[in-house]
Amino acid sequence: MDNSLIPMMSLQSVSKCFYLKTSKIEILNNTSFNIYKGETIAVVGSSGIGKSTLLNLIGTLDKPDSGKIFFKKDDLSLYNDEKLAHFRNLKIGFVFQFHYLLKGFSALENVLMPGLIAHKNKKRVERSASNMLERVGLSSRLSHRVEDLSGGEQQRVALARALVMEPDILLADEPTGNLDQKNSKSVHALIDELNKELGMTVIVVTHNNELARIMKRNVTIMNGEILPV
Repeated sequence: MDNSLIPMMSLQSVSKCFYLKTSKIEILNNTSFNIYKGETIAVVGSSGIGKSTLLNLIGTLDKPDSGKIFFKKDDLSLYNDEKLAHFRNLKIGFVFQFHYLLKGFSALENVLMPGLIAHKNKKRVERSASNMLERVGLSSRLSHRVEDLSGGEQQRVALARALVMEPDILLADEPTGNLDQKNSKSVHALIDELNKELGMTVIVVTHNNELARIMKRNVTIMNGEILPV
C-alpha cells in the first residue's frame, strides 16, 4: 500500500461539545477527518465555530467526548496524561497568537525548553536550538531577552521553539494575528518554506486570507462536521 494514502493522524467519529448554564454548544458531531504527512491545512471560518477547539483536539490538549483520535496506528485515547505530554513534546509543535515565551530568558533559552523537558543531551539541544534560530533569521538575537525583541522577532522565537524537536505536525493558532503586514508576510513565507524543506504537516487556524491561500487544503466547521471550503 502507498504510505502516502495512510493518514498520519485520523479523527474517527469524534464528538465534542461544551455545556453552558442554559445551553449546550456542539462543536463536532460524530465527524471523521484524516490528516496526511506533509500536507498543509487552513481551518477557516467565523469566530466561535470551534476552530481552536479542533486544533486542541488534534494537538491532544483536549479530549473528545466520544470517538477516537489515532496517530498512525496508535489510539491516543489509550495514553495516560504523562504519555500524552511526552507525545506532544516530541511529535507536535505549537505556535499561538500570543507567543507564551518565558520572560527574563533569552531567545536561545526559550527554544531550548522542549529539548530539556524531553531530557535530551543539553549540548545537542543547544546546537539544534541555535540552528533553528538561525533558520528563522535570528542568529544575532540568541542571547537577547525575549522582552527586548520586537513582536515579529518574538513570534519567530515561538516558531523556532515549536520546530526545535522537528515535530511531525506544526499547529498554529492565528500565528500572525498580532503582527503587522510586513512581519505577517515574513512568517507566512517561513511556514511555507519549512513545510517544503522539512516535509512537516502544517495546520493553521486563521482569519488571514493570504495565509489560507498558501495552504493546500482549506476546511471549516459547520453543523458539527469538518467540511472542505
